[in-house]
Formats: sequence, C-alpha cells, structure tokens
Amino acid sequence: MVKVATIVGGAAGTLALMAVIMGFFWFFKSCKSFLNRASETSSSDPSASTEWNRGVGPSSSAGPSLYGPLGAREFMLEELEQATKQFAESSLIGYGSFGLVYKGLLRDVVVAIKRHPGIPRPEFVAGVMYLSEIQHRNLVTLLGYCQEGGSQMLLYEYLPNGSMCNHLYGNGSLNKIDSLHDTMALPFRVFVSADTGREAPTRLEFKERLSIALGAARGLCHLHGLKPPLIHKNFKTGNVLVDEDFIAKVADAGVSMLLEKNEEASPSYTSSVNVFRDPEVEVLGSFTETSDVYSFGAFLLELITGQDEAMHINYMGSNESLIQWVQSRLSCNDFVDHRLVGSFTMAGIKDMIKLSLKCMSFPGERRPDMNTVSIELERIRENEMEMTTVKGEGTTKIALGSELFASK
Repeated sequence: MVKVATIVGGAAGTLALMAVIMGFFWFFKSCKSFLNRASETSSSDPSASTEWNRGVGPSSSAGPSLYGPLGAREFMLEELEQATKQFAESSLIGYGSFGLVYKGLLRDVVVAIKRHPGIPRPEFVAGVMYLSEIQHRNLVTLLGYCQEGGSQMLLYEYLPNGSMCNHLYGNGSLNKIDSLHDTMALPFRVFVSADTGREAPTRLEFKERLSIALGAARGLCHLHGLKPPLIHKNFKTGNVLVDEDFIAKVADAGVSMLLEKNEEASPSYTSSVNVFRDPEVEVLGSFTETSDVYSFGAFLLELITGQDEAMHINYMGSNESLIQWVQSRLSCNDFVDHRLVGSFTMAGIKDMIKLSLKCMSFPGERRPDMNTVSIELERIRENEMEMTTVKGEGTTKIALGSELFASK
C-alpha cells in the first residue's frame, strides 16, 4: 500500500513539474510573439508603410519627415497638387530654366517644387537619386521628385530668407530679371516682395557678408571634392540662398546635369549677357572647376558693391579690362556698398576685392581652387571679427584704385 502511494505521489510530482515547464514555455512563446508583433507594427506594418508613402503622419522637419530612407523619394502628383492648392497662381513663387517654381505645404513642411515639362525618363530618376545623396550644410537639400502629368518635378527644402539677391538688390531686381536672363535660380528674388512684404533691402554688415560668402564657398568646395567633381555650371548670386539664421546654401547643384540628360540647353548658358559665366567657356566649349571659381568671384563683387553687376560689367575677357573697371569705380568712390560704411576695415575690404579679382583672373589655370578661396575667406573674416568686434575699428573711407593695387 505504501509502495502504491509512493508511485502515485511520484507520478503526480512529475506531472506538476511538466506543467510548470509547459507554463514557462507558453509564457516565453507569448512574450516572443508579442515582441514580434510590436516590432512589426513599428517598422513593417503595411498600413504604416502606406501612410509614409502617402506623405501623412507626424513630422518635425523636411529631413526626417520627407527624405526617403534611400535618398530622394518619389511623390505622387495628387499629393503635390494638394500641397500647392492645385498649383494655384497664389502658390507660384518664380520661374526658372527647370520651369515654374511653387511654394507648397507638404505634411506640415514648407517645400519648394520646381515643375518642368517632360516625359518620364529613367535617367532623370537616376540623376535625382545621385544628387539627393550629396548632403552638406551649405547645399540646398533635394528631397524628392515626381514624373506625372506630363511634368518632371523636383522637391527642395524651402529657405524662408530666399536668395541673396533679395538682400542686396531688394525690389529693384524685379525689373532686371529679363535683361539678366536669370532663369535658373530658385527665383525668390523675383517674388520676394509678395512673399515677405519687405520694402527695402536687408542691411548686412561686412562680417555677415563674409560669413555668407564662406558658406557658399564651402558648398562649392564640397561639390568639387566629389569623385568625380560636380561642376555647378550656373553659380550666381540668385543661387545662394539663406535660411532663417542666414546660413548660406548653394541651390541648383546638378540641375544643369539633369537638363543635359534631357538634351535641353539652359537659357542661362546660351545668353550673351551673363556676368557670372566664365568667358573661357565660350572659347573652350566646356565647364571646369575654374568656371565655378570665376562665377564665385563675380558673386564676391556683388557682395562688395551691393549692386546687380550684370547691369554694369561689360564683357570681361582679360585681367586688364576687369582691373580697369574696378579702378574706375573706386576712383569715383562708387564701388563699395554704402550700407557697409563703418562695418569693415580697409585691410578687409581690400583683401576681399583682391580675392574676387584672383577668382576672375585669366587664364583660368591661375585661379585658386575653392578650398583655397574658403581658407582665405575664413582668414579675412577672423581678422574682421577681431578688428571690428574686439577693437572696434571701422572705416568710412574707400581706397582709390591706385591705393588698392599698389604693392605693400
């Protein structure tokens, strides 16, 4: 009888142990299943993927909310129509060689949308994907594209302070657009009065202009440092945009490449009036890094004068003609922007002018590369910060041409 009780007790204990083991196994399996479901909900849920592709859901900035996991993402025409109110005239902010430019609100993010007539092309998508991978603090970010409705569209981050043209020329640039053939920049310069309500150009001190020039130089330097180098081919004041903190960003990097792939020449390239285009391009028939350096030199001149120099500079094909033009303006005390009075040192403004002339020198092989230009601008800016901010120095006098070009 005792033996039977022992056997029954042992069997009961074994069953209890097995029940405990099965309980642990069931609990572990349930937890694993729960964790898998949670992981799938956050990353692979079809509905969540659909919401992402449709462009809805929470967002914080243009980067995380609109930028795809593999670079530029494809947008549907329907969502871009909603973002621009069916591409309404009230959303139109300009016109460039890539077509009309609209301001849109996409998933609570303000964007700039360029619309260009064209049929879907695989090489267009390949070009956009390549350009979207080029990321730099001083380059305008390409967020995506669309090829529907007989149009090719590019979606960019929107910079509220627009191009430097707005802050140098103001509303005076509104009547100059046709003569400049300025058809490639994000054309905030043309419509800025309607978009921001500004009545007068911004007063940017010399140090601020140096910082903007340095940012743009670093943007170009990054492009030229790629393998192979990416030549901008259409760098100009209108393609230097500034954000809310006045950080400079170079716009339209690679747009010329997209147009070339479509076998369509930009009007900016064929125009006979383009102060930013290197005259050597006409001779050599091609663009190089030194072509961008020349364009940057013309940009520096506009930062110094505060004027639309395409309205004043004749065709410059030699060092002598360029220097004579600068000397004549300096002799008349009509070269440095009057809004800069008291915010620069004589040494700083002279170094800036000399750097611009080096960038525009002939032949092109004598020009500094953009890395050298960036280093020199940083040196000038640091000296200006020390002399005007720390020591409080500034000048209201402008050197005559003979003083500027005299040897030290």
